[in-house]
Amino acid sequence: MKRILTAAVAALSLTAPALAADLPDLGGKEVVVVTENAYPPLQFVDPASGNAIGWEYDAMVPAVSEGQYDLGMTGITIRDDRKEMVDFSDAYMRSEMVMMVRGDEDRFTDAASFAANDDLLMAAQPGTTPFYVGVYEVLDGDEANPRIKLFETFGAGVQALKTGDVDLVLTDGTAGNGYVSASDGALKIVGDKLGTEDFGFIFPKGSDLVGPINAAIADMKGDGTIDALNKKWFLDYKLGG
Repeated sequence: MKRILTAAVAALSLTAPALAADLPDLGGKEVVVVTENAYPPLQFVDPASGNAIGWEYDAMVPAVSEGQYDLGMTGITIRDDRKEMVDFSDAYMRSEMVMMVRGDEDRFTDAASFAANDDLLMAAQPGTTPFYVGVYEVLDGDEANPRIKLFETFGAGVQALKTGDVDLVLTDGTAGNGYVSASDGALKIVGDKLGTEDFGFIFPKGSDLVGPINAAIADMKGDGTIDALNKKWFLDYKLGG
C-alpha cells in the first residue's frame, strides 16, 4: 500500500515512493511532525514490538524532533476555537462517539440509564473529545464529577473496563467496532451515537503545507486508500490484544 500524503512530505530525509503526477511536489522540503503515540489505532506503541505504528503513521512518514513543528497529528478534532490558534487540513476522518461496555453488561443500555445509576463509572482521558462528551452529553456537565475516572491513555481506560474498574468507555464508532470484533465477546456497543467530530492535521497559522496536504487527502479519498486504512487499523488489526 502506498503511503498517504507522501506527495506532500516527500523529503523527510527518508526514501519516498514516486510522486503522483497530479499532486504537489514540495521539492525536498523537510517537514517536522509531532504526535503523542497515545490514541490507538491512530497512533500508538505496539506492545509486541515496541514500534510506533497506527493509522496516522500509514498516513505519512513522521519526522519528530525537538523544537518547532510543522504539522501535528493525533486525532485532533476540527473546532472553531482551535482555528484561532492553528490552521487545519480538510477532514481525513469522521468519528461518531459510541458507548463501549463489557459484553455481559445489563445494568444500563443507553446514556440516560448510565447517568441514572450513581454506582457506574466512566473512563476518559482528560481534555479529549470523549471526556467532554461524557461530561456534557452523558453526565451532569460537571468536569470534576467523581464518576469519571481519568487515565493517561485510551488503552489504559479500555483495560480498566475489561477488569471491571470502570463500566463505560466512550470511543469513536469505527474504533469501538474494532475493539468489539477483537474481544471475542468481552466487549459490546450499547445505546445511540452521541456526537460527530471531524479529525484534521494542524499547522502553524499561514502554513504553505495546508494546500498540498489537502490535495493528498482528496487523492487518497478518491483512490480508496483512506477506506483501506480504516479497514486495516480499525477492523483487521487486533486492537487491545
